[in-house]
Amino acid sequence: MTATTDRPNILLIVSDDHGYADRSARSSADARTPHLDRLADSGTTFDNGYVTAPICSPSRAGLIAGAHQQRWGARWFDSSAFPPAERQVMPEILAGAGYRTGYFGKVHYGPEQPGDRACPDRHGFGSSLYGLAGLSMGRLHYLHHSERAREEYGEAASRHGVSPLFENGVEVDCEQHLTVEFTDRAIDFMGEAADAAAETEAEAEAEAEAEAEAPFFCMVAYNAVHNFAWQLPEDELAERALPHHDDFDPEAADYVDWYDGAISPHLEHGRDYYLAQLEIMDREIGRMLDHLEATGRRERTLVVYLTDNGGSTCNYGDNAPLVGTKYSLFEGGVRVPFLVSWPGTVPAGERSQALVSALDLLPTFAAAAGADLSQAAPLDGRDLRAAWEVAASAPAGAPGGADGGGHDVLHFDTGFQWAVRTPEWKLRWVDASTGHREQLLAVEHTDVGDGLTLVPLGPGEHDESAAADVSAQHPEVVAALTALHEQWVEQLASV
Repeated sequence: MTATTDRPNILLIVSDDHGYADRSARSSADARTPHLDRLADSGTTFDNGYVTAPICSPSRAGLIAGAHQQRWGARWFDSSAFPPAERQVMPEILAGAGYRTGYFGKVHYGPEQPGDRACPDRHGFGSSLYGLAGLSMGRLHYLHHSERAREEYGEAASRHGVSPLFENGVEVDCEQHLTVEFTDRAIDFMGEAADAAAETEAEAEAEAEAEAEAPFFCMVAYNAVHNFAWQLPEDELAERALPHHDDFDPEAADYVDWYDGAISPHLEHGRDYYLAQLEIMDREIGRMLDHLEATGRRERTLVVYLTDNGGSTCNYGDNAPLVGTKYSLFEGGVRVPFLVSWPGTVPAGERSQALVSALDLLPTFAAAAGADLSQAAPLDGRDLRAAWEVAASAPAGAPGGADGGGHDVLHFDTGFQWAVRTPEWKLRWVDASTGHREQLLAVEHTDVGDGLTLVPLGPGEHDESAAADVSAQHPEVVAALTALHEQWVEQLASV
């Protein structure tokens, strides 16, 4: 796989708060996602695909580094940060292997500022258009990004993220729906492949050779389907017969009261706005797939889709049959849609029960790119090739650990809650005395739970309710998984 001509282009698509159940391939009653389904049909769906945190910032930090973000102290909103300078991240490694690199989308690794290492143009992306959500409570407005919008919104600008975007680090205005804008920029970056339009056969061969020498890594980080999903273009509202909904006005309302009325279950048409943003994102993903096919590069492009954390109560996402939502270490907070497609290499139309993680993307991409990881800081992911190869031959319900090409154990830790997941079990602990549970119940309408629970989570098992807790019946399992957690904490602290 290290030969130049064998190295694939890589398209990584990361969405925001997409509910586990919200795909038509999951038999959703109302979510229509034909292009995500098309992507799944062309590749392997990892039913036990996880991110490393139930909120965006630490999750995205772990993904970009291929390492547990706890290694540099990133656990929750108040401690999350981009990986330190001594740790090479995904685009730096791929650029070092000769890839063209581009980033188009939301940036939110922590409280980043313009010019920080967290900015894509400062950590290996040669082309970029992005918004710094760390400046605006983790949000980017779907429609407005300009100096004029920042002035007009006043105090509310920091709530909604209407500041100009950054193009290669320089502020630029953007008044197009961001899902469309980021897709346009990604397509422009991926460019045109050599085709029949070339004037001569020699030119076509030269273009093909040049492209083979410089495959691309394109990362598209949509802010869809994050909350405040009513921010839709007028034509989209009209097409769906949805009413216009005003953004927060500090002169007319208290923010907390306004916000409480805008998230589940209070906002009229809340689920409809969410589904509209989801359908637009699905359509735009389809445009990128169409572009790859039209330019003859689909079979030479590894495409991965996942979201940054579980679906959120705030935006009307649905995680069924999983329990819990964003913010929690229930399965609904950290198990996400996880699709991998590379025609001719990744088995098509397969589903895997392997335990896999966003941590696995960097080592997988590096292996595909023939990148040298010998000087990289310790990674915690593993190459996904073993998992997709097993998926092609394993019977339904095959084990999810190393025998299935996945991890034997996955760890999660936000500081006030931690969990250990194996192919058979889930041990979860929450310290409600910190006040996090109470705050999340009051503001985000989600319950992260309390105390220690052990539930069986083998193939087909999803119940994490209090009734499913078997910690009293299996103290030996509790002890073993607690020891694994303690060893993991100690191991991270020692490196």
